Amino acid sequence: MPTRLRTALITAALTAGMLGAAPTAAATPAGDTAPGTVTDARPLAADKWLTGTADASLLTYWSVGPHDRPMQSTGVVYLPEGTAPADGWPVISYAHGTTGIADHCAPSVTGASDRFARNLEHWLSQGYAVATTDYVGLGTPGVHPYLDGRSAAHSVIDMVRAARAVEPSLSDSWVAMGQSQGGQATIFAAHHATRYAPELDYRGAVATAAPSNIENLVFLGGPEFPDLPLSGTTAYIASILTGVRAHYPDVDVDSYLSPLGRSILDDLEHNLCYGDVNAQYGDATIGQLFSRPVDGALVDAARAVLTVPTAGFDRPLFVAQGLEDIDVPLPLTLKLIADMRANGVDVDFRTYRAAHTGTPFAAEEDITAFVADLFR
Repeated sequence: MPTRLRTALITAALTAGMLGAAPTAAATPAGDTAPGTVTDARPLAADKWLTGTADASLLTYWSVGPHDRPMQSTGVVYLPEGTAPADGWPVISYAHGTTGIADHCAPSVTGASDRFARNLEHWLSQGYAVATTDYVGLGTPGVHPYLDGRSAAHSVIDMVRAARAVEPSLSDSWVAMGQSQGGQATIFAAHHATRYAPELDYRGAVATAAPSNIENLVFLGGPEFPDLPLSGTTAYIASILTGVRAHYPDVDVDSYLSPLGRSILDDLEHNLCYGDVNAQYGDATIGQLFSRPVDGALVDAARAVLTVPTAGFDRPLFVAQGLEDIDVPLPLTLKLIADMRANGVDVDFRTYRAAHTGTPFAAEEDITAFVADLFR
């Protein structure tokens, strides 16, 4: 158990006069919703530790969701083996890829998938502490606002604040990193980090297989939406609509949906994780989600949620794209990079002979060197 958490628990127990029955979690006074405020912290179950973990804690903390309203997130902070540097372990705030919308789909609940674990274990082996958010609403009250970039950025940044609040061995220097959904979250975090959390020493970001420019396809939404030669698109679009339905009630998302579409959204919100949705509804097309064409209200909400920033970055940014990626197609990423460069962003963009989930591993050597330079 981290020293600060252990001290807090013992102090609370002594104050209550019940040292022999100390609670297992540290609570924050009700009403304090400041971003990064930890409301619960406890040791992570040993069967969910990663190889190379010296200690791990499961945290619940406040962040900021859609419309800049307070929402809670859970997340895990992993400490590497060995002795922390004099100025503390440098931190990687890692944003995970798509797992689902329902609370039981959160990685802190399910445990890290094999690929996710392998990625995090690499960074532990390199001497970094790893803080990984579940995102607001995924395992906490409210509906997870899937691909709502600002909300995801807040979760990623506030995870660093929360981790440092309970673990004194962490440095204030940190890097944002993420894959797929987490790649998009990382780009948003890179855009907001120094303004949103100026007390932290944000160094830069690495985004792999990051979706972008989806909002430019929204106007096609409706029963006649063309079939796309891509993977998982129906589940992705349904996940976006689930978040919009919950957080933009004025849009009346259900009025655009077919009975099948409403069923898929309901299952996403309450029952099925991403892989289960693909297994159960894999033959459904995007067009079958809809009963009528989308119009201005839904288009505007989608743009507010999805539009990835292409200017305003003040730290180094690395973006990796797989040439064989059929989840996040290369042309959409090329447009993102072209727009960034047209706006003067110095983005280190590289492509790899890899599919969607293989991109971070194909790029691992380059990313490792890039991150090491950030912390020098």
